[in-house]
Amino acid sequence: MSAVANLHRPLDPQALRRTLEAHRRYLAHRTGGRRANLAYADLSGLKLEGFDLSDADLTGARLSGAMLAGVKLDRAILFGADLRDADLRKASLSKADLRGASLRGANLAGANLAGCDLREGRIALQDRTEGFRYLDHAGGPGELNFAVLTGADLTGAQMTGASALATDFTDANLTDAQLGGARLIKAKLDGANLTGAQVAGADLSGASLRRAILIRVDFSFATVEGADLSDVLRAPPAVVYVDERPLGQVLAAHEAFCDSGGRAGAAARLAEVDFRPVVTLKRRKLSGLIAPGSVLFGMNLEGVELQGADLSRCDLRGTNLRMADLRGARLIDAQLTRADLRGAMLGPLEIGQGRFVRADLSRANLRQADLRRAFALRARFLEADLSDAKLDGCILTDAELDG
Repeated sequence: MSAVANLHRPLDPQALRRTLEAHRRYLAHRTGGRRANLAYADLSGLKLEGFDLSDADLTGARLSGAMLAGVKLDRAILFGADLRDADLRKASLSKADLRGASLRGANLAGANLAGCDLREGRIALQDRTEGFRYLDHAGGPGELNFAVLTGADLTGAQMTGASALATDFTDANLTDAQLGGARLIKAKLDGANLTGAQVAGADLSGASLRRAILIRVDFSFATVEGADLSDVLRAPPAVVYVDERPLGQVLAAHEAFCDSGGRAGAAARLAEVDFRPVVTLKRRKLSGLIAPGSVLFGMNLEGVELQGADLSRCDLRGTNLRMADLRGARLIDAQLTRADLRGAMLGPLEIGQGRFVRADLSRANLRQADLRRAFALRARFLEADLSDAKLDGCILTDAELDG
């Protein structure tokens, strides 16, 4: 009998419970604790949701089809593990060793993979009849083909040489990820943040990178034939002029207009303007600002006054909007992925006796946005994407929500 065939060992439920309990005590530094050794264990199809397996040894383990949603696997050793079709939604795999692991078809939506190692790797085993053989899981080593990583955090992930054919990285964070030589053919990277990612030798043929953030990304030595690079966001210009005036002056004039009730300054109309050279708009008074399609990516707008502003189609991804006054603002089709809206005012704006304008976030992308303690009375969220948004304490009384 082949050594490879005999490699995986089944665990009876009682033995697994004892192992998990000992590991729990190990993590809590309690008497009787012992680090879980589940190397080459057959855990396929098991329900392990919510368990803390940080630092566990799962080398070569069989976890195909396992239910691992919300599981903690920080720093775990998953070298050569079989995770095909596993449910790892919102799992935490920070700094996990996933070299050579097969994640084909796995669901890692919203998972934390910051600093993990997804490079190629193989387990070589001695076989009595055939000499050394490799442990494979019906796919190549370091495989992410057809996996779902929408909204996943892959900051600083090591993915050199990894295979991610048709993988869905929509809105994923790949900041400073190492993607040299990775095969990302037909991958979906729409809205993904690739700031500072290393892509030399990567194959992105036919990939979709619509609205992707490509700051400090050099495609000179990457293959991008047939890739969709429409509406990508690159590094900001040093200075922005509006009608031959610096943007800072235009905003100062608008603020004076607001402060004086229209007696001084001038109201600004700034369609499709890149605000990033201004760096911060913290606590600025910009009520009624007209700036559809503009870029405010990653800026500090804490406490800004934007009542009645038109911010439709604006790029507000990762923007700090804590305590911002957005009453009656138009945020239709706005990109607000991972935006911080804690305590923001998104209620109706009074424009006359008994007359109000509601905040409109129809079709806005609010994936993973933080709306805790926000005030969104009667706000419109029709067709808005609120996937994984934090809504604890958010007042949504009479708000228009799909379903």
